[in-house]
Amino acid sequence: MLNEMVFRSEDVPAADRLDYWTERVGQTHAPVRMRSDHAHDFRATQRELDLGAVSVWPATFQQLVIQRTPKLIRQSDPELYHVCLVVGGTGIADWDGHDATYRPSDLHINDSSTPWEIRTGPDPVTVVGIEVPKALLPLPRAMAGRTPPRRVPSGEGIGALLAQFLTQLSADTTPYQPSDGPRLGTVLTDLVAALFAHTLEAGNTLPTETHQRTLILRIKHFIHEHLHDPCLSPGHIAAAHHISTSYLHRLFQGEEATVAAWIRLRRLDAARRDLTDPALHSTPIRAIAARWGFTRAADFTRAFRTAYGIPPKDYRHQALDFPKWTHR
Repeated sequence: MLNEMVFRSEDVPAADRLDYWTERVGQTHAPVRMRSDHAHDFRATQRELDLGAVSVWPATFQQLVIQRTPKLIRQSDPELYHVCLVVGGTGIADWDGHDATYRPSDLHINDSSTPWEIRTGPDPVTVVGIEVPKALLPLPRAMAGRTPPRRVPSGEGIGALLAQFLTQLSADTTPYQPSDGPRLGTVLTDLVAALFAHTLEAGNTLPTETHQRTLILRIKHFIHEHLHDPCLSPGHIAAAHHISTSYLHRLFQGEEATVAAWIRLRRLDAARRDLTDPALHSTPIRAIAARWGFTRAADFTRAFRTAYGIPPKDYRHQALDFPKWTHR
């Protein structure tokens, strides 16, 4: 799993908990001031995931007022962009005489070089925060000095891709090795850059490499959402993304598999998970295969054996530890 650290305000005496949390946020993002109605016994938890130069930190905390003041900026500015996915709770942010209200599923953006104040609602807030050094974002000079919107909905487009990436990553880090951290950080940086450029209506100024990586992420998400469709094919995918089939194949030249192979691997993996699900033990294997786009049972059995070295029936029995008399 990824390297991560866990911090809990309960690890220190009650009277010190708000100060402890203020220090934690100062180390994660930038020095801030805090006050809370729960200062006598402040409750908060944070996980910090190591993605190299980029950090992701899921956190839950009680009501807060957080300030990043001009004085604090003069004292210390790590030159970071902060992007935060609001999972639960609400907040209001003020900066330069403007304000924005944040609700679950919103993306909140701020800048360590800009003064701001955030006031959360009375209920606990749950977020997944990102800290990206400004120097890492592949944004052109033409965008220098232009501030992205402070609130971006995550219901569609690049905002949805970023929110889904953060949600999946923070929910379970066990599939990843520590060495995957910097690579995931690169993907995250590209998504943040694409989001900024898109919201500033300057997407065409992004470097070609970033455009391509973002497009590949969109295509892979599209494939994942349409695995059940037996008509899913490179031609169908290319048409849905307004690109040629040949360009789609070129995009996947640097990936671990061709487009068709990537679809097949994802379908096989989805079917494999269903075969190990006790709740689906009575579902015929051919039905599971059809659910994931394999219209011919024989094709599914052949592909499954090639991928996992065992027929799907035997794999299911081994995974669920069925007694021998249940074999069909």
